[in-house]
Amino acid sequence: MRVLHSIWRVLVPPLIVGALFVGTWQIIVRAFDLQPFLLPAPSAIASTLGDNWSKVVDALLVTGANALAGLLLGAICGVALSFVLMRFNVVNELVTPLAVALNAIPIIVLVPVFNNMFASTTEIPRRLMVALIVSFIVLLNVAKGLRQVSATHMELLHSYAASPSEILRKARIPNAVSYLFTALKIAAPVAVITAFVSEYFGGSQNGLGYGITSNAAISKTAAAWGYVVGACLLGLSFYLAAVLLERLVSPSPGSINQQARGASPGGATA
Repeated sequence: MRVLHSIWRVLVPPLIVGALFVGTWQIIVRAFDLQPFLLPAPSAIASTLGDNWSKVVDALLVTGANALAGLLLGAICGVALSFVLMRFNVVNELVTPLAVALNAIPIIVLVPVFNNMFASTTEIPRRLMVALIVSFIVLLNVAKGLRQVSATHMELLHSYAASPSEILRKARIPNAVSYLFTALKIAAPVAVITAFVSEYFGGSQNGLGYGITSNAAISKTAAAWGYVVGACLLGLSFYLAAVLLERLVSPSPGSINQQARGASPGGATA
């Protein structure tokens, strides 16, 4: 019940704001008589979306699979690299600037490079692009969580002569959990955005990005917005999945303190 209540609290405010936004959008289009090729009304988008629902779903599944694969790969790589950076300061000083510089390279530059490395029909380039973006987000957050442990907890563990592995297991990792889920909540919608933006620059023409560009090119603006709605739904579902996962596995308040108090050379409680 606590998990459902938390999800409900997360869902309701955005739904209310979203309904107000769509209603205002509809009123503005009607009041100013905006032409469909400039900005279609939400009602027109909904009608077109209903007519092309199967096509949008097929494209959504392709983009969603790429985003999910890249998200998982990027999260694993980001977490693994954060442990290395936490353990070796020299590696941290060398890798962090390189990661920042690499992440600053535009998608429009990297995706064609990945496309040239693999077959034109494979989805690997898009997934690699998502993984690259996600790994940077996860790396920065988890590395911060591993390092910024409460001084009180560290002093207590050191007073028990805890080994570095015990400090890692009983203080650093529990402290980094909340940072990891913060990273995932940021990276989840970013993964979707990266996945369908990557589709603009070559590869298989079967995702949401292609649906947007192909319909916009022939002035089917409402249909293009239908694919945009699909991308929005996909991003929201990824975000909500991250929130649900956090509610299910995050430690309860005070658990880190209990773990720190239970740390001793032989694992005995204080």
